[in-house]
Amino acid sequence: MFNQKIPGKVSSAAHERVSGAAASGLAQAAGARPLDATGARLAGLLDSAMDAIITVDEEQRIVLYNRAAERIFGWPSAQAIGERLEKLMPERFRGHHAAHVRQFNATGITSRRMGDGTVLYGQRANGEEFPMEASISQLDTVEGKLFTVILRDVSERVRAQDELSAFAAAAHTIREGEKTRIARELHDELAQSLTALKMDAIWVRDQLPEGARAAAAKLDEMLAMLDTTVAATRRIASDLRPLLLDDLGLAPAIEWLAQNFSQRSGVPCTLSVDEEVELHEPYATAVFRIVQESLANVAKHAEASHVEVKIERTPEAVTLHVADNGRGFSLAAPRSPNSLGLLGLRERAQLLKGIVTIDSQPGQGTRIDVRIPVQVQEAGGAD
Repeated sequence: MFNQKIPGKVSSAAHERVSGAAASGLAQAAGARPLDATGARLAGLLDSAMDAIITVDEEQRIVLYNRAAERIFGWPSAQAIGERLEKLMPERFRGHHAAHVRQFNATGITSRRMGDGTVLYGQRANGEEFPMEASISQLDTVEGKLFTVILRDVSERVRAQDELSAFAAAAHTIREGEKTRIARELHDELAQSLTALKMDAIWVRDQLPEGARAAAAKLDEMLAMLDTTVAATRRIASDLRPLLLDDLGLAPAIEWLAQNFSQRSGVPCTLSVDEEVELHEPYATAVFRIVQESLANVAKHAEASHVEVKIERTPEAVTLHVADNGRGFSLAAPRSPNSLGLLGLRERAQLLKGIVTIDSQPGQGTRIDVRIPVQVQEAGGAD
C-alpha cells in the first residue's frame, strides 16, 4: 500500500466509523468492558502513541488520524479526516498508490510489519517530503474493509546514515589518493632505482677480467633477483593503483585489468565496454575496484573456465555485469568463501548510492550486477 504512506489523528468521527471493528473487537477481547469505555480507552491509546496511526476505508478516505499524525504531517485532524490518503503523499507517488493498495488487498495478508529497512516518503502540510517506515494491516468489518498504517518519521536516522556515507566516501577518497601516491613512488622512484642498479650490475659484470667466473655467476644471480624485484614492484604498484586509470582513463584501465586477470589465472575474459563509459571521480575508481574485486573472487574461488565483463553507461547511471561459469555457491550459506569480497563490492556501491545484485547457485556460476546512479553534473562532465 505504501510507496506513499499516510498517518492520522483519532477524532470522534473516526471512532464512529471504526467502532464496529476496532472498539467492539477490543471489548470482546477484554471480556465485559462496555463499548463506550473501550472506545474511550482506544482513543486515548491511539492519541498517546509516538507513531502516526492512520486508518482509511476502501475508498482511501481517512477515517482515523491520531495526534502523532498531526505532529508529523502538520495537518490538523479536521483537515485530514475524510480526505483521501494521497493528501499525505508526494505527488510523484500518487499514481501508483491505488495499485499498491489493490495488491496488498489481494494478498490476503492481514499485516506487514515495520522495520524491514524499506524507506518510504510522506509529504507534510508545508510541502516538505520526509522519509518514513510503515506497517500496514487490513481488517474486514460490517462497514467494509479498513486499512491501518503505522508510520514513523526516520528523518534523523536517514540524515545520520547519509552523513556516515559521506564520511566513508571521503575516507575512501583519501585512501585512494594515498594509494595513488604510493603507486607513483613505487613506479617512478623505486622501480627506476632498481633498473639503474641493474644497469650498473651489468656494467660490472661486463668489466670482469677473464677467469672471474665466480664473480660473474654471482652477478648473474643478482641480475635475476633485480629482474624479479622490479617486476614485483611494478605489480604491487599496479595493484595499488593502476597508473593507466589516471593517465588514460577508465576504459583502458578495465582492458588492462581483464588482460592481467587472464594472464595470471589462465581464464579467458570477454570484455564489453561502452564507448561512453568514461567517468570522473569517484565513479571511475569505484567501477574499477568493483571489477577488480569481482575478478579476484573469480580467480580465488570460482574454478571457472570463462568470465564475461560488461560495462554500460546511460545519462543517469553506470551499470556493470561480471558473470562466470564456475562452481557457484549458495547465497544462504553462512560464511561463504566469497562473503568478504562480496561485502566489499556492496560497500563500494552503497557509498555512491548504488545497488548490487548477486545471483549464484552451486554448479551454475555467479553473476554480479551493479548499478550506480551518476549525478547530473558528473554525466555532463563525462560527455
